[in-house]
Amino acid sequence: MNLVAEVLQVSVPVFLVAALGYVFGRHHGPEMDSANRVNMVLFIPALLFYVLSEKIPADLPWGGITLGAAAVVLGSGLLAWPVARLAGMPVKALVPPSMMNNAGNLGLPLALLAFGEAVLPLAVVAFVVEVALHFSVGVWILKGRMDLGVLATNPIFVATVAGVAFNLMDLHAPAILLPGIEMMSQVAIPLMLVSLGVRLNRLDLSHWRIGLVGALLAPATGILCALAAIRILHLDPVTADVLLLFGALPPAVMNFLMAERYDTFPAEVAAIVSFGNLAALAVIPAVLLVIL
Repeated sequence: MNLVAEVLQVSVPVFLVAALGYVFGRHHGPEMDSANRVNMVLFIPALLFYVLSEKIPADLPWGGITLGAAAVVLGSGLLAWPVARLAGMPVKALVPPSMMNNAGNLGLPLALLAFGEAVLPLAVVAFVVEVALHFSVGVWILKGRMDLGVLATNPIFVATVAGVAFNLMDLHAPAILLPGIEMMSQVAIPLMLVSLGVRLNRLDLSHWRIGLVGALLAPATGILCALAAIRILHLDPVTADVLLLFGALPPAVMNFLMAERYDTFPAEVAAIVSFGNLAALAVIPAVLLVIL
């Protein structure tokens, strides 16, 4: 019974905030573009810079979580590709959402509640790996070529590089600026959850088949790749738990935004993202039962 209570304490607050976002979207419309842009340009970069430069301990096992997260993202794509072919579904619609999971909107708050602030840097590193691969390999899948300029000018990537550089050189932001950076970082996670809930109002039932396939494929491939990476890399228990949670996450909302930007099956991707995040209501608590 205590284990069930632990799972509920982790999952209920996260899904409740997302549910509030859904209710807000129902009454005020699903328009979140401006808020999402502010979050992507200001608040999430502030969170990444603050955690990477100020909160990562010197003995953090960077290598394991970095390699593990990359293995989950890339391995999921390799597993999803033949499934898309065999199912007769468009590769550009099914494969990217299977690879690029919701490491931001769900992964960070879940990791924070499940493991505590001390372990949050591991989840941040996994999120950074996912973002870097999304704006490089993900763009290559959608466009047919890799656009490094898109990655290099992305505020999240720039903040990540700056945060890592500050950490490695033992630098710190000026004391007069640090409280403001911290305040901005605290906005990112709640706003990501609200945005996720609002986005669910765009659920498109006309593409239910690919939506259901994608909803099942993303956590299935992610968990399989996470388990393989844990075994091959001999990860410590804490890193292994973070990576397993990372692998179980549903498709990222960013998949829809990218599909819309490059005009590659946006309606189908929207269905996969929506169904996948609804399926997370069952998948995430089940995985937490194993982890906690």
